[in-house]
Amino acid sequence: MTSPRLYTDLAEWWPLLSAPADYEEEAEIYGRLLAEASQRPPVTLIELGSGGGNNASHLKSRFTLTLVEPSEGMLAHSRRLNPECEHVQGDMRTVRLGREFDAVFVHDAVCYMTTEEDLRRAIATAFVHCRPGGVALFAPDHLKETFADGTDHGGHNGDGRSLRYLEWTWDPDPADSTYTVDYAYLLREQDGTVQAVHDRHVEGLFSRQQWLDWLADAGFRPRAVPVEHSELEPGTYELFVCVRPV
Repeated sequence: MTSPRLYTDLAEWWPLLSAPADYEEEAEIYGRLLAEASQRPPVTLIELGSGGGNNASHLKSRFTLTLVEPSEGMLAHSRRLNPECEHVQGDMRTVRLGREFDAVFVHDAVCYMTTEEDLRRAIATAFVHCRPGGVALFAPDHLKETFADGTDHGGHNGDGRSLRYLEWTWDPDPADSTYTVDYAYLLREQDGTVQAVHDRHVEGLFSRQQWLDWLADAGFRPRAVPVEHSELEPGTYELFVCVRPV
């Protein structure tokens, strides 16, 4: 699986693309769903694919976090943002910490699981790190039933540098299990020079029933939960809340 440039040579620009404040609303949703689904108040949480730590910057007020992320550049940002959290470099398909947690959280990094095998392996990782009676939450950006082409834009100013981006989400082949997100970045340096960069992200797209079947096959009791978010069209976003049976 080839890593997009955002997580490799362009990782230093991440805080100018996505700021912690942008995640406040969704992090509240994730934390509430995890707490509501748990048989007892969850204390420990492992996030698989934690990126630059923006969700963690909000979730750490209610959980003790262990953050797992393959990109060293993204881990460096998260360590600065969340120094009180444990950080582990690892791939959600293969990492094994030998510990169980009250809750497991897999945000949109799960979109980089582009095949059934990859997604099943990530689900298995979540299961083995979830204590009996614990809960797991998966938050893919899209399902086959709700996918639609679209565009977005944004960016932030930093200490002398700035970034602006255009995001274009589209599906070149509706018959397969992936879609494409193309990013155009404008990167402005302190001296005022600007470069334009293209970055392509190929992401996995599966049906609701595939998700539910594969989660159940791993041993979870899963359910799909529609979620309303102020920045999304109603009826376009679903999460998967899963309990590991005792």
